[in-house]
Amino acid sequence: MEEEEVVVVVEVLVVVVVVAVVVEVVAVVVVVVLDLFSLCLMDFSSTSIVVVEVVVVVVVVVVVVAVVVVVVVVVVVVVVVVVVVVVVVLVIVIVAEIIRVVVSVVQVIVVVVVVVIVVVIIELAVVVVVVE
Repeated sequence: MEEEEVVVVVEVLVVVVVVAVVVEVVAVVVVVVLDLFSLCLMDFSSTSIVVVEVVVVVVVVVVVVAVVVVVVVVVVVVVVVVVVVVVVVLVIVIVAEIIRVVVSVVQVIVVVVVVVIVVVIIELAVVVVVVE
């Protein structure tokens, strides 16, 4: 994952958390206002105020839970993507190291074979010169 992508994901998570906090604050303010309003109107229609309060609290709780679930899902997805990228990079690095070692071994084998061939040719030349 590119550094810019990580920054964008973090920015999105910050925005989601800020929105969740704002929704929670608005819910608290609404409940407090409705409580004050219900105290003022205690003589008439207090049950409808309580019903409205319950509905508002339920809606706010559902919204907050939904936002938290979205944040958790996004964090899990980001973690999984980062883990997959790290594993892929590690596999690439390991394969590259194996290839480098194999190439080094092949180079050493080629050098040894060339040296042996040169030594054999020199020995044959010496034998031919001595025989003549």
